[in-house]
Order: sequence, then C-alpha cells, then structure tokens
Amino acid sequence: MRDFRVLFSATALSQLGTNVGYVAVPLVAVTALDARPGQVGALATLSMVAFLLIGLPAGAWVDRMRHRRVLIAADLVRGSLYATVPLAWWLECLTLGQLYAVVFLNGCATVFFDVASQSVLPQLVGRNGLVRANAAMVTLMAAGNVAGRGAGGGLMVLLTAPVAVVCTAVSYMASALRLTAVRGAGGHGSVGRGAPSGRPRLGPQIAEGLRHVLGNKELRALALTASLSNLGSQIVNTMLPVLFVSELGLTAGALGLFWAVGGVGMLLGARCARVIAARVGFGRALGLAGLCLAPAGLLVPLVDRGPWLYVAGAGWLLALFKTGMDNVLGVSLRQGMTSDALLGRMNATFRFLLSGALAIGAAVSGLVGEVGSVRGAVWTGGVIMALAFLPVFLSPVRKRRELPGPARQAGAAPAK
Repeated sequence: MRDFRVLFSATALSQLGTNVGYVAVPLVAVTALDARPGQVGALATLSMVAFLLIGLPAGAWVDRMRHRRVLIAADLVRGSLYATVPLAWWLECLTLGQLYAVVFLNGCATVFFDVASQSVLPQLVGRNGLVRANAAMVTLMAAGNVAGRGAGGGLMVLLTAPVAVVCTAVSYMASALRLTAVRGAGGHGSVGRGAPSGRPRLGPQIAEGLRHVLGNKELRALALTASLSNLGSQIVNTMLPVLFVSELGLTAGALGLFWAVGGVGMLLGARCARVIAARVGFGRALGLAGLCLAPAGLLVPLVDRGPWLYVAGAGWLLALFKTGMDNVLGVSLRQGMTSDALLGRMNATFRFLLSGALAIGAAVSGLVGEVGSVRGAVWTGGVIMALAFLPVFLSPVRKRRELPGPARQAGAAPAK
C-alpha cells in the first residue's frame, strides 16, 4: 500500500493545481482579455477536445508503457504549460490564442495522466481493494474541488487571475516530484510494464477496448449515464463564470465558493457510497441515487442574487452528491468487469466518451450562450443533468448487488 499512498499524495497536489486552474483560466479570459461567451465556450472545448482526438489510442499506448513514467511526464508538461500564462501576462503579451494553446496541450497531457492513473490502481491495491481505493480517490477529488476552487476564488480576490495560475504550475511540478517515489506494485519493480512484447497493431487493440465497453450492457449503461452527466454539468460550468461575474455582478470569490459547495456534495457522496452499497447493493445504490438526486439539477439554473443563490447552491450540492457516488461505484464496477490486459483500453474508452461529452458540452454551452442567452445555456445543462440517470436506472446494472470478482469479469478478455 506504500505506492498507493504515494500516488494518493501526488494526486492531491495535482488536484489542487487542476482546481485552482479551473477557476483561474476562464476568469483570466473574462477579466483580463474581455472574452465573450462564445470565446469562453471555445476555451472550455479546447481543454477537453484532446480526449476526442487521442483518447482511444492513448489507452493502447498506456498499455504498452510504464505507468509511472507516463504520470511524471504528464505532470511536468502540465506544469510547464501553465507557467507560461503568468509569464506572458507579466510581459504584457498574453492573448486568447495562447490560452487556447495552453488548455489544449494541457488536455493532451491530462489524457495520459488520467488513463495511466486509473489503469495502475488495480495493480497497487488489488481487486479486493478497488472500492476502498476508488472511494479514497473520489474523496480526494471532491476535497480538491472544495479546497482548490475555493482557494482559486480567494487568490483571485487577493491577487489577480494570471498570478493565481502560478499555483497551478507549482502544484503540477510538486506532483511530478512526488511520483518519483513510486517503485511498483507492492513496492518492487516497475509499475505497468505495458503491452506484450509482440506489439500488436494499434487499430485492433483500440477496437477490442471499444467492443468490451460498448458490447456489454452494464458497461454501456454506465458509460452513457456518465457521459450525459458530464454533458449537462459542463454546459452549466462553462457559463457560470460569465453568469456570475458579467451578468449577476458577483465576485470571483462567490463563484469559487459555489463550485466548492459542489465539491462538498461530491465529497459526501464518495464517503457514503460504500455504506449505501453495502446496505442495498451496488446497482440499487446507483439507481436510487439517480432517481432521488438527479432532479436537483433543475435547481441550479435558478441561480441569482439573494436567496436564489442558496437554492441553486443546494441543488448543486445534491447533484454533485450523486456524482460522488457514481464515481466510486461506477468506476469500481467497470474495473471489476475488466481484465488487467484491457484496463488501459477500457479506461481510455470511458475517458474518450466522458471527456468527449465535456468537449461537446462546452461547445454547446458557448453556442447557446452566444446566439441565445447565458441563462438558457444553464437551463439546458440543468435539464440534461436531471435526466442523465435513466440509462443506468433502466439497465441490468440496477440489479447488481456485488462487485464482480476476477473469476466473474463480465465481458473481460483474457490476458494474452
């Protein structure tokens, strides 16, 4: 478990940087560069479009590479990219074009980091430890949302948005340094030796991962629900900086706190996931969480000054509580249904679908905000969030009580 603790602490640093940057970068565009809604939408789209471009081959590549090296290299690239933003601002040459390039290239590095991180986890904790480890990771992500986004809003009140980006760069560099302490599963050897020596062709490997996910009713339902959730939440999140700062006249600190409330909801959902699943079963927990909590997404578009800010915040907290549960139980289920040989490609397929939904959501949000209204974009996202639970609720996942064991990995291909 030593290596898992190292990965956990490095991920904590990485999450801090990611969440500070999540608040800072769009506000750099809005406050320092006077970006319009469509430009803010383009910025968010470019931050995710890499998953559509290289998400699927990245899984096959990661299956062939040492995961520790992938994680370290990704963090170094991300830290270096974000360091250029405050430097350009200081030199008075910061442009939207540079921000577009930074978020796009950062997205490419994040593809590899995310796939490698989820693929190495079963090696570090064993399949029996997946639920506990995933709960810890999702709790960490939620805590990062609270601390990082709250800190991001505070830093922009005390300093400026470009200067706050320095914290993102430093956090990624610190994460890379911490990851050098990972030695391998069980503390010996290297992590993730990759694909077999035969080096099969990339195309068939990608197709195998797609068939594994899309050909399995349970995995397909998990992917569809998660993709719709991401689509709706991204439509909302992309327009929130414009709605808060430009239309409602609220501060960056208020936006950071609103996002932090969602982090609290995700944190609580992650912590409750194992307890609820132990009582009612994995699938029923996912189904009931969707049925009871997903409609809270309809409260988020009501955000305004005064009491409606708190109503929307309560809706955001409940919707993200569901997301926290989904992340723990859904990720554990899909890892349990997949053999070690397919983990990278399975994770890459999910990341392709889920992050592709984020890219599409950002583009839709910018388009609706530009040609329609910012408020209309937020309503569109809220409705999608409220309906996203249906694929899992109507699928065989709802009847599954236990995490599949290694001998019962539905649809898993044997290692070659």
